[in-house]
Amino acid sequence: MRGLTGSGDDGTVTGRTGGGTTGGGPARRLTRWAASSAALTGLAVFGLCAVSCSTGGTGTRDEGPAGTDPVARVTPSTTATVTARPAPRVDAVALLKADPKVSGRVRMDLKPCTGDEYPVDTSYGKLTGGPSPDVVVNVMTCGDSIGVGTYVYRPGADGAYHNVFAVEQPAVYGTIDRGDLVVTIQMYEQKDQVAYPSGEEVITYHWSGGRFGEEDRVLNDFNRAVGTGDEALPEPTEPPRN
Repeated sequence: MRGLTGSGDDGTVTGRTGGGTTGGGPARRLTRWAASSAALTGLAVFGLCAVSCSTGGTGTRDEGPAGTDPVARVTPSTTATVTARPAPRVDAVALLKADPKVSGRVRMDLKPCTGDEYPVDTSYGKLTGGPSPDVVVNVMTCGDSIGVGTYVYRPGADGAYHNVFAVEQPAVYGTIDRGDLVVTIQMYEQKDQVAYPSGEEVITYHWSGGRFGEEDRVLNDFNRAVGTGDEALPEPTEPPRN
């Protein structure tokens, strides 16, 4: 065969083409292996350098000191815990009709305005320091919503409610204000309209020693010149220009 001239003593085969040698002898294979190893080593060094530079090491791409900004932390939101118990609802109309301290006139006139809706307002709150909230009941007229009676019922240890305060007169209304009972009485003169009383008394009662005692009284006189509703509104005027 052309190009195959024989074999050496060590069993290797040498090939020749023309005058030059092109075969893959041991020296040639060793040389190629060394070159490949050098190339792989270079790639490995380059890869390590790239990883070091990109991960914030001490490579040449580091610029300036490490950041000192605080890391943002997410705090889970908390929901306020409600500890106060809801006030037990009472049948205010049944309380009034069964209460001997309520006058016969109020009980007789206590009728639904429309359907089964009675002219009764009910408020719950701490007034007497009882085991549960006290109940303030206001009775009004159906037509004009004018108060005719204010009553306070205190809960007992047995669960029953007891009348501890009562005011029965026209235009009276009671509310709970920071642990005190505030009773407002509208004052009318002969020519006053229902919507425009001449004044009012505001009386504050505080519970002490097993009863309500007057704590404060305020008298308000209202202006009689307002409230007729006959005057036209004044025309708006522009401010003067400089």
